[in-house]
Amino acid sequence: MPVFVSKVIVHPNYNSKTNDNDIALLRLSSSVTFTDYILPVCLAASDSTVGAGTTCWVTGWGDTQSGVPLAPPGTLQEVSMPIVSNSDCNSDYNGGITNNMMCAGLPQGGKDSCQGDSGGPLVIKSNITWIQAGVVSFGEGCAQPNLPGVYARVSQYQDWISSQISSNNEPGFVTVQSSSNILAKGPAHFMCLSLLLSILHVIFSLFVLS
Repeated sequence: MPVFVSKVIVHPNYNSKTNDNDIALLRLSSSVTFTDYILPVCLAASDSTVGAGTTCWVTGWGDTQSGVPLAPPGTLQEVSMPIVSNSDCNSDYNGGITNNMMCAGLPQGGKDSCQGDSGGPLVIKSNITWIQAGVVSFGEGCAQPNLPGVYARVSQYQDWISSQISSNNEPGFVTVQSSSNILAKGPAHFMCLSLLLSILHVIFSLFVLS
């Protein structure tokens, strides 16, 4: 059953030239019925730290290679890869990576998201709880060596997100503390309210799911 978007709430400081604050909220025209396959996701809280090397997952229906659309029947794709430090990512891109961004990918390339995956979630797993830490934003090509994918850092937007949601429906924020090669630690169970995040890109220059 389709659910339509009634309003797009663009971050007031979104910069289309630098892709900073590349995030928006989508207000749905009707409520969503949760099932075993449709569940809300927790969001990384403002005091979260996701260290380099932490395993993350990205999902989407975008291209499987640069210029190669996902083949029918269009099964949702998933890829796991490590978080890349902002300092290393900033060097890879010769500057421009801000604290509102985070990066993920392999030094040798080969794993990433791709064109059409913009707005998709980057999640980490804490025990049995999935936490959204990033939103697909931009990159150079698809899965290129030393050019990790760049994501909006969800934890930077807790105050803004909360300001747009009524007090009775605030999303569930979870503090994430993780270090290299260790999955984020947090509560085993957490009730999180539904929230859809979206990237504002028009031209998708993103990555490869495999």
